[in-house]
Amino acid sequence: MQLRTRINDALKQAMKDKATTRLSTLRLVSAAIKDKDIAARAEGNDDGVGEAEILAILGKMAKQRAESARAYEEGGRLDLAEAERSEIVVIEEFLPRQLSEEEARAAVDAAVSEIGATSIRDMGKVMAILKGKYTGQMDFGRVGPILKERLSA
Repeated sequence: MQLRTRINDALKQAMKDKATTRLSTLRLVSAAIKDKDIAARAEGNDDGVGEAEILAILGKMAKQRAESARAYEEGGRLDLAEAERSEIVVIEEFLPRQLSEEEARAAVDAAVSEIGATSIRDMGKVMAILKGKYTGQMDFGRVGPILKERLSA
Protein backbone atom coordinates (compact mmCIF):
# COMPACT_ATOMS: atom_id res chain seq x y z
CA MET A 1 0.00 0.00 0.00
CA GLN A 2 1.29 3.43 -0.88
CA LEU A 3 2.52 5.62 1.93
CA ARG A 4 0.14 8.45 1.01
CA THR A 5 -2.81 6.02 1.24
CA ARG A 6 -1.63 4.65 4.59
CA ILE A 7 -1.42 8.16 6.01
CA ASN A 8 -4.90 9.09 4.75
CA ASP A 9 -6.37 5.86 6.13
CA ALA A 10 -4.73 6.49 9.51
CA LEU A 11 -6.10 10.05 9.47
CA LYS A 12 -9.63 8.79 8.88
CA GLN A 13 -9.26 6.18 11.61
CA ALA A 14 -7.99 8.79 14.07
CA MET A 15 -11.08 10.87 13.33
CA LYS A 16 -13.32 7.88 14.02
CA ASP A 17 -11.42 7.03 17.21
CA LYS A 18 -11.42 10.67 18.36
CA ALA A 19 -7.67 10.38 19.05
CA THR A 20 -6.88 14.10 19.22
CA THR A 21 -3.08 13.98 19.44
CA ARG A 22 -2.79 11.41 16.68
CA LEU A 23 -5.30 13.30 14.54
CA SER A 24 -3.51 16.64 14.86
CA THR A 25 -0.15 15.05 14.06
CA LEU A 26 -1.54 13.26 10.99
CA ARG A 27 -3.14 16.49 9.83
CA LEU A 28 0.24 18.22 10.07
CA VAL A 29 1.82 15.41 8.05
CA SER A 30 -0.92 15.57 5.45
CA ALA A 31 -0.60 19.35 5.18
CA ALA A 32 3.18 19.12 4.70
CA ILE A 33 2.69 16.58 1.91
CA LYS A 34 0.06 18.75 0.24
CA ASP A 35 2.38 21.77 0.41
CA LYS A 36 5.08 19.78 -1.38
CA ASP A 37 2.51 18.58 -3.92
CA ILE A 38 1.54 22.16 -4.70
CA ALA A 39 5.19 23.14 -5.09
CA ALA A 40 5.79 20.14 -7.37
CA ARG A 41 2.80 21.01 -9.52
CA ALA A 42 4.08 24.57 -9.87
CA GLU A 43 7.30 23.09 -11.26
CA GLY A 44 5.36 21.06 -13.82
CA ASN A 45 5.14 17.71 -12.01
CA ASP A 46 1.39 17.03 -12.17
CA ASP A 47 1.62 13.84 -10.11
CA GLY A 48 2.88 15.63 -7.00
CA VAL A 49 5.61 14.16 -4.86
CA GLY A 50 6.64 10.50 -4.82
CA GLU A 51 7.29 8.02 -2.05
CA ALA A 52 10.92 9.09 -1.54
CA GLU A 53 9.90 12.72 -1.07
CA ILE A 54 7.17 11.75 1.40
CA LEU A 55 9.73 9.73 3.36
CA ALA A 56 12.02 12.77 3.39
CA ILE A 57 9.18 14.95 4.67
CA LEU A 58 8.40 12.48 7.45
CA GLY A 59 12.07 12.17 8.40
CA LYS A 60 12.43 15.93 8.56
CA MET A 61 9.31 16.28 10.69
CA ALA A 62 10.51 13.62 13.14
CA LYS A 63 13.93 15.25 13.38
CA GLN A 64 12.39 18.70 14.02
CA ARG A 65 10.27 17.31 16.82
CA ALA A 66 13.25 15.55 18.41
CA GLU A 67 15.17 18.82 18.42
CA SER A 68 12.18 20.65 19.90
CA ALA A 69 11.77 18.02 22.61
CA ARG A 70 15.45 18.42 23.54
CA ALA A 71 15.06 22.19 23.71
CA TYR A 72 11.94 21.91 25.87
CA GLU A 73 13.71 19.54 28.25
CA GLU A 74 16.63 21.93 28.60
CA GLY A 75 14.14 24.70 29.33
CA GLY A 76 12.39 22.63 31.98
CA ARG A 77 9.16 22.23 29.97
CA LEU A 78 8.75 18.48 30.29
CA ASP A 79 5.05 18.63 29.34
CA LEU A 80 5.88 20.15 25.95
CA ALA A 81 8.77 17.73 25.45
CA GLU A 82 6.41 14.82 26.05
CA ALA A 83 3.92 16.23 23.52
CA GLU A 84 6.69 16.42 20.90
CA ARG A 85 7.71 12.83 21.64
CA SER A 86 4.15 11.59 21.22
CA GLU A 87 4.09 13.25 17.78
CA ILE A 88 7.38 11.53 16.91
CA VAL A 89 5.82 8.14 17.71
CA VAL A 90 2.96 8.81 15.28
CA ILE A 91 5.29 10.03 12.51
CA GLU A 92 7.70 7.11 12.91
CA GLU A 93 4.88 4.62 12.26
CA PHE A 94 5.18 5.54 8.58
CA LEU A 95 8.96 5.57 8.36
CA PRO A 96 10.95 2.44 7.52
CA ARG A 97 13.18 0.98 10.20
CA GLN A 98 16.26 3.11 10.79
CA LEU A 99 19.61 1.52 9.97
CA SER A 100 21.90 0.77 12.89
CA GLU A 101 25.39 2.27 13.10
CA GLU A 102 26.93 -0.92 11.66
CA GLU A 103 24.38 -1.11 8.84
CA ALA A 104 24.97 2.57 8.00
CA ARG A 105 28.73 1.97 7.87
CA ALA A 106 28.19 -1.04 5.60
CA ALA A 107 25.93 1.03 3.32
CA VAL A 108 28.58 3.78 3.15
CA ASP A 109 31.28 1.21 2.31
CA ALA A 110 29.10 -0.32 -0.41
CA ALA A 111 28.34 3.09 -1.95
CA VAL A 112 32.02 4.10 -1.84
CA SER A 113 33.09 0.91 -3.60
CA GLU A 114 30.19 1.17 -6.08
CA ILE A 115 31.48 4.42 -7.54
CA GLY A 116 35.14 3.92 -6.66
CA ALA A 117 35.31 7.00 -4.43
CA THR A 118 38.82 7.80 -3.26
CA SER A 119 38.72 11.32 -1.82
CA ILE A 120 36.51 13.86 -0.10
CA ARG A 121 35.74 15.29 -3.56
CA ASP A 122 33.62 12.21 -4.24
CA MET A 123 31.51 12.76 -1.13
CA GLY A 124 28.60 14.34 -3.05
CA LYS A 125 28.37 11.39 -5.44
CA VAL A 126 28.36 8.90 -2.58
CA MET A 127 25.72 10.88 -0.66
CA ALA A 128 23.54 10.98 -3.79
CA ILE A 129 23.68 7.18 -4.02
CA LEU A 130 22.90 6.80 -0.32
CA LYS A 131 19.97 9.22 -0.52
CA GLY A 132 18.61 7.34 -3.51
CA LYS A 133 18.72 3.99 -1.74
CA TYR A 134 18.20 4.82 1.93
CA THR A 135 15.93 7.87 2.14
CA GLY A 136 14.03 7.66 5.41
CA GLN A 137 16.22 4.84 6.70
CA MET A 138 19.26 6.79 7.82
CA ASP A 139 20.07 10.17 9.29
CA PHE A 140 22.31 11.79 6.70
CA GLY A 141 23.60 14.22 9.33
CA ARG A 142 25.23 11.26 11.08
CA VAL A 143 26.30 9.62 7.83
CA GLY A 144 28.36 12.65 6.72
CA PRO A 145 31.06 12.22 9.39
CA ILE A 146 31.16 8.45 8.78
CA LEU A 147 31.69 9.09 5.07
CA LYS A 148 34.38 11.73 5.71
CA GLU A 149 36.20 9.30 8.00
CA ARG A 150 35.98 6.55 5.37
CA LEU A 151 37.22 8.76 2.53
CA SER A 152 40.03 10.27 4.62
CA ALA A 153 41.48 6.89 5.58
